[in-house]
Parts: sequence; C-alpha cells; structure tokens
Amino acid sequence: MNDIKQYMSQMGRKARVASRAVARAETGVRNSALLATAEAIESSLSRLLAENRKDMEAGTEKGLDAALLDRLELNESRVAAMAEGLRQIAALPDPVGEITDLKYRPSGIQVGKMRVPLGVIGIIYESRPNVTADAAALCLKSGNAAILRGGSEAIHSNRAIAACIRAGLEQAGLPLDVVQVVDSTDRAAVGELITMQDSVDVIVPRGGKGLIERVSRDARVPVIKHLHGVCHVYIDAAADRDKAIRVAFNAKTQRYGTCNTMETLLVAEAVAADLLPELARMYQKEGVELRGCPATCRLLPGVEAATEQDWETEYLAPILSVRIVADLDAAMDHIHRYGSSHTESIITEDFSRARRFLNEVDASSVMVNASTRFADGFEYGLGAEIGISTDKIHVRGPVGLEGLTSQKYIVIGDGHFRT
Repeated sequence: MNDIKQYMSQMGRKARVASRAVARAETGVRNSALLATAEAIESSLSRLLAENRKDMEAGTEKGLDAALLDRLELNESRVAAMAEGLRQIAALPDPVGEITDLKYRPSGIQVGKMRVPLGVIGIIYESRPNVTADAAALCLKSGNAAILRGGSEAIHSNRAIAACIRAGLEQAGLPLDVVQVVDSTDRAAVGELITMQDSVDVIVPRGGKGLIERVSRDARVPVIKHLHGVCHVYIDAAADRDKAIRVAFNAKTQRYGTCNTMETLLVAEAVAADLLPELARMYQKEGVELRGCPATCRLLPGVEAATEQDWETEYLAPILSVRIVADLDAAMDHIHRYGSSHTESIITEDFSRARRFLNEVDASSVMVNASTRFADGFEYGLGAEIGISTDKIHVRGPVGLEGLTSQKYIVIGDGHFRT
C-alpha cells in the first residue's frame, strides 16, 4: 500500500510540472504530438493486436461476458478509428487562450475572460482500450496533463497504446509526463488518485455505476460524471405518428449499451391505442422485451407488468419500460421522479408544449422530435467527448475540449490605479 501511495504521489508531482509545460505549448506543438501519436498507433498495429489478444485470453479465462469482451477487443478497424480520432481532435479549434467579453469599464481598464486549461485531469475507466487514446488526446489538445487509470482487464492493451502516446509526445518535444498511464492493476491506485488534491484538479470516471458511485463517494477532488442514464421519450397527443414511431424505435434499438439509449417510453393516452400496438410489433421483432404499466398491459396482452424498480433502471439491454400517461404534465412528473438528468425527448407538433418541455425538464440534454441517441459530443459538433456530465457545475452535457477548460478574468490597463 505504501508503495502504491508513493508511486501515485510521484506520478502526481510529475503531472503537475508537466501541466505547466503543455499549457504554454503552442497549438501547433500539441497538434504535432497528436498526429505523431496517430502515426505511431498505425505503425504499431501488429503489436497492439498482439497485446490485446493477451487481454482477451485473460478475460475469457476469467469469464467476462460477451458485452465486456466486445468492449475490450481491438481489431484493425478499431485501431484505425483510434488513429482517425486523434487526427480529428488535432483538427478541432483550440479553445485555450481564447479571450471573450473584453469591455472597457468607466475607470478605463478593459475586463474580459480568457479560456485556460484545468491543469491535471485524472481519468478512471474500464474495459475499452480506445479510451486511453481518446482521453489522452482530449487532455493534450486542451492543454492539460493527464493521469489515466484503465481497467486491469485491459492492462496489456493500455500499455501498448501508452507507448504510442509517449512516442508522439517525444517527437513533438513535449515532456513524456504530460500523459501518464498508471502501470499498476492494484485497486488502491484509484483510491490514491481520487484523493490527490495537491496534484490533481479534476477526476473523470468512465465506467459502470459501481465505479462512478465509489469515485463520487470517496473523491476529495472535483468529479465530472454522470451516474447513470435513465432516458425517456414522451410521445405527446399532438405528435406526428410517423415521427413518433421512427424516433421511439431508434432511441431504443440503434444501440442498447449506451447511456443515451431510451429506457422508458411514455405515451399520451389519447394516442396510445393508435401507436403502441405497431411499436410493440417492431420492438418484439427486434427482440426487445417490453414491461408495461397496467394500462399498457391491457392494451398489449402478454407484456410483462413493470415494477417500481423498472422505472428506475438503466437496462443497457434490449428491455424497455412503457407507461401510458394522461398528458404532458404527467409525463414530466414521471421524468422528474425517475429520470437521471441525462437526456429527455418529447415528440410533438405543438409548439407551446415543446417549449414547456424544454423549459421545465431538468436534464443535461432536452430534445424535441429527436432521438435521445443524439446526446453525444460528436453529434453536437464538439468532436470527441470525454464523457457526459449530469452535474450543474462546472460543465453539463457532453464534455468536449471546452469542458476541459475553465475561464479566468483578465484586466488590461495602462498605468491605471484605483482612486
């Protein structure tokens, strides 16, 4: 334990020093590191796949389920996507140093705001090795140093990707400590990282509910996170039938294991008899299990009755809860009670109801006539994202480059003094 404490403390001190170097580096230098890392990843394809095979074999022996093994696996297309993601981040506008709201005050001084890096970002994640490259790239582009702690199940893959990152940093002339990957599988490393107040400015956990609950509970460093994604689509009485069916089907079936997948469908009772039978046939053909309220079960014989726990559950699976509600107010009451402040959508042609939904629903993303699956940094034009935040301070929603920065006030004078 003392060895881990010393190891992590030393890593934190190195990251703090490196954060000052990367913060003052020109945009071109940071971009050069990203592009060089992309090239290193492509040229290391054979090694990356070989190291990933070690993780896959170990994971199979440990009995990891098919979904975890899928997230863990690297193949040629996924390695190519990692490299392409780095190039896309390099091509994004650099938020660091941007000055806004510069105005003259009556005293003659100019006051404005400058966007600056957060400093040192600790990122804790599970399974997906590509997060090592994505997280490193986002932190580097936004002028931050990073300490990355991946899951033990991906240790060989993460080490191989870390070697590519170091090659990119070295080629660009940046300190290798700008991005450090924790080389220990000891779980105590997480406990140390989330309490290193002197050397870490923010923690970003990416993984299951258990990991995020632990980090949120034990961290002494500010955390950017969302705990879970219980997302809803509400089909209003004034919805366009075709739009409603398309959106509700896509929001559940486009991909099951994501935090922005719809987990509960709310339908106004005025249109339930018209819409739900067709939607149920579509879902059942796709293999989606439906669990419904009493009114839904009466309308759709054979549907399993939903429990109180169902309304609170993020399934991340082909299971959908369905509730028939009286009207918009009842739908919003349900969302306020069971939602996770992640993503909520209304399908309606009534402008006033759409405006009410946008104004009154408390979530990091609120949508009108669109699938919840759009709640994503890339889809929002942010480029890659480091995660989604359901907090209200300091950033909310998909966290891209700007979310990894803060602002400081700047004052420009010419010998001005206060009288």
